[in-house]
Amino acid sequence: MSETITLYVDGACRGNGKDSALGGWGAYIVTATEERKIFGGETQTTNNRMELTAAIEGVLACPKTAKLIIWTDSNYVKQGITEWIHGWKKKNWKDVKNPDLWQKLDSVCQGRDIEWNWIKGHAGHPGNEMADQLANLGADQTAKNLTAATENRTDDKKKAESDWLFDDPFGLDFAGEEAEPVEPENVEDEIAEPIIAVEIQQDSLPPTTSVTTHPHIVITPATVEAIGPRQLILDTETTGFYFQDSDRIIEVGAIEMINRKLTGSSIHIYINPEKEVGDSVNVHGITDDFLKDKPKYAEIADVLFDYLKGAEIIAHNATFDMNFLNMEFKRTGHGPLSEVCEVTDTLAMAKSKHPGQKNSLDALVRRYEIAQRDRTFHGALLDAEILADVYLAMTGGQVSFDIDALSQSEQQQGASGRRQIDQTGLVVILPSEEELAAHETWVKQIEEKQGKSCFFSK
Repeated sequence: MSETITLYVDGACRGNGKDSALGGWGAYIVTATEERKIFGGETQTTNNRMELTAAIEGVLACPKTAKLIIWTDSNYVKQGITEWIHGWKKKNWKDVKNPDLWQKLDSVCQGRDIEWNWIKGHAGHPGNEMADQLANLGADQTAKNLTAATENRTDDKKKAESDWLFDDPFGLDFAGEEAEPVEPENVEDEIAEPIIAVEIQQDSLPPTTSVTTHPHIVITPATVEAIGPRQLILDTETTGFYFQDSDRIIEVGAIEMINRKLTGSSIHIYINPEKEVGDSVNVHGITDDFLKDKPKYAEIADVLFDYLKGAEIIAHNATFDMNFLNMEFKRTGHGPLSEVCEVTDTLAMAKSKHPGQKNSLDALVRRYEIAQRDRTFHGALLDAEILADVYLAMTGGQVSFDIDALSQSEQQQGASGRRQIDQTGLVVILPSEEELAAHETWVKQIEEKQGKSCFFSK
């Protein structure tokens, strides 16, 4: 009897669709007796290509005789390999994106017993979370390898450069013959080379950078330093539409932005609403069974309130989110959040900017040509990330004015209209005896060649 293997696959891409994109993929392989983790990555890629690569590498890492139960949070992969691929083959792959990877995935799946499943991403499922962590490790390794390759090229270039002083900078042809031209490096090929997959042992993963103050409260610290007022792009998921009729919050997600820079800081919490989610599961995909071991709002209220207070809250249809948050915080004795935060409603902004048009989050994503993400189900943190892109696009793009980099004295000078002269003395670097002698020799060579005095001479 063949063994059954459960395989979780995921892809990640930072700067999706851009020339500077850094991608990673991960596969978490679970058998009856062991667990294996593999990851890798490449540059100049997309999220969908990394999702496909994760599936390909995961399948290849498993015995061909095993039954595979594959879980992916990408509907693009799941529906593509189980439904769309038949039509693509009939059309001979015409107008299909990523045909090379689809054909490879189709090939490696031939003759195998595979069951494909979709799973909601970032919903706390251990297998999916591990695959996501592996994909991000792949992206991290891609960045490190790219940095190392760039540094090596810089070092090689420095070694190849000769001293300008002895290299005839004015075209006087001291050597009497031309140097042989150096063929330029093929930098593009070197950068685009994919990173070799890495397999890691069970306990060798580095600790995550998230700060956990409660088992179900995940606060990620900032990775970008910025000074200025905090803005929090926020979204919630609830059991229904009516805060005044016993509906409750089940998920909160918010990401931090300062001076139009996303700092990397975020908060994400799932909450037990102490009631059934009902038909709202069709919107967010979060089930009663998933929420039964999550904390109640009273258990997370202090941490969430401290993270949010004092910031400008940016939300789409902010009235909905703020009504629910105010209600929940009042229940725990904190008072309304709206009294300690400014609120910006991107839906109101969009209606003013695009009157008479659809202004849902999905519509704005299409209008501003923002990279698509899988939104089969709504998720608070995912929607907050999308809304951040929409907000920056609606308000003029991600422009960062480094006002915080100005010193206090510079700001005072600007306010008064006066400019003070820096009295600090300039550093003077004197030549060494060897450098002076070399200069004298070089000047004499010029004078001998030209037959007259050189303006470089003393």
